[in-house]
Amino acid sequence: MKTTQLIILIIMSLSPSIHSLAQKNANYDENKVREYQLPDVLTLQNGNKITNTRDWEKKRRPEILSLFEQEVYGRIPNAKLQPFSSKVIEESDEALNNTALRKQIAITFKKDDKEITINVLVYLPKNVENPPIFIGYNFYGNQSIIADENVILTRAWIDNNAEFGIDNHQANDASRGKRANRWPVEKILAQGFGLATIYYGDVDPDKNDFSDGIQSFFYKKGQTAPADNEWGAIAAWSWGLSRVMDYFKNDQSFNDSKYILMGHSRLGKAALWAGATDERFDIVISNDSGCGGAALSRRNYGETVAAINQSFPYWFANNFEKYNLNETNLPVDQHMLIALIAPRPVYIASAESDQWADPKGEYLSGHYAGIVYSLYGKTGLPSPTPPSVNQPVHNDMGYHIRTGIHDVTDYDWEQYMVFSKKHLM
Repeated sequence: MKTTQLIILIIMSLSPSIHSLAQKNANYDENKVREYQLPDVLTLQNGNKITNTRDWEKKRRPEILSLFEQEVYGRIPNAKLQPFSSKVIEESDEALNNTALRKQIAITFKKDDKEITINVLVYLPKNVENPPIFIGYNFYGNQSIIADENVILTRAWIDNNAEFGIDNHQANDASRGKRANRWPVEKILAQGFGLATIYYGDVDPDKNDFSDGIQSFFYKKGQTAPADNEWGAIAAWSWGLSRVMDYFKNDQSFNDSKYILMGHSRLGKAALWAGATDERFDIVISNDSGCGGAALSRRNYGETVAAINQSFPYWFANNFEKYNLNETNLPVDQHMLIALIAPRPVYIASAESDQWADPKGEYLSGHYAGIVYSLYGKTGLPSPTPPSVNQPVHNDMGYHIRTGIHDVTDYDWEQYMVFSKKHLM
C-alpha cells in the first residue's frame, strides 16, 4: 500500500462517524471525475476476444464470476449444508380481507450447536394461477412490511429501536407496518403478482461479527472468521436468497412461478450478486444499490471503494480492501456484474437526490454491460447519456432515475411491475 493511501485510511479510521463524514466530503462534481478505463467485458484474461454466446457462457462468464468471488464478494466454502427442516408455520386463504393467500415458512439450518432459521412471508393473489413472485429482503422483520396481525414476530438483530418496535432484539406489535411505505403489498397483488419477503438478519446479522451468521457454519476447526477470499455479508445474504429459491422450487404452491428478485441499497448489492450466481431468478432489480452494487467502482464520485470498506468492511471479502484508493487495479468493475445476469432482464434504478450512490455510475454499468446482452440479440441501454428524471427506459434492460431520496417508492414499484409484465406476463 502506498504511503498516501495509508495516511488517508488512518485519518478515516480516527473518526467514529466516518460514514457521515465520508458522505459529506465525497466528490459530487462530475468535472472532478478522473479519467478511467474499464476492463473489457468480452476480453479474456489471456487477451482473446469473445464473439458469441457459447464462448461467453463457457469461458468469459466463469472467469468474471471467479474474479468477483476472489476479489470482491468472497467465495462460499465448498462444504454442503442441507436444511435441518423446512415447514409451513402459518397459512391462510382469506388473508387481507379475503383477497390473498398468505403462507409463512421457516427454513432452519443446524450444525453442531449452531442454528439459524430463515422466516419467509409470502402473499399470493387469489384466483391467479402461478403468479410471478417478487422476492426481496426487508430491514426490520417481515411484520414491518404490512400491518397484518397474523404475520409472526421474530427476533431482530438490529440495536433496540423503539421507533421500529424493536425491544431487546425482539420485534413487537409496534413494529407492524413500520416499513409499509416501501412495500405496497395490496397494489402488487392487485396487478397479479405475488410477494415473498425475508428479514435479512435471519441469514447474517448486519454487524462486524462473523460468529452468529451463516458463515460460522462452514468454519474449519479453529477458524473464527472467513479467509481473505471468503464471503462477507453480501455473499451470505445472496446465499440466503438462493436457499429460499431452493424451497420454492420444491413447493407445489410456487414451483411453476417466475421469480423477480428486488433489493434496495445494501440489499440491492446482494440481489445483483444473487442474480449473477443463481440463474433461477428470472428478473433482477437493483434499487439505489450504489458502490459495490450497480455503480462503477472506478468513478471517484459519491461513495468509493475505500469509503465503503472503511464503514462496512464485513460486507465484502477482505481481499476487496486491496483496492482502496486503487480501483484501477481491480480486475473487474460493476458493469461486468450486470453482464453476468444476461440474457435475463435486469433493471437498475437510481434517485436524483441520492448522489452518494452515483446515479450516473449506476446507469453506465448497465450501458457498458449492454454489449453482452447484444450477443443474445437483446437491447440494453444503448445511449451513453442517462435518461431525464422520471423518464424510464424499458428494454431488455431497464433504468430510471426518479425524483427523491434514497428509498423505495410507489413510483419505483410501478416501473418494476410494468417492466416485469412486459417480460413475464
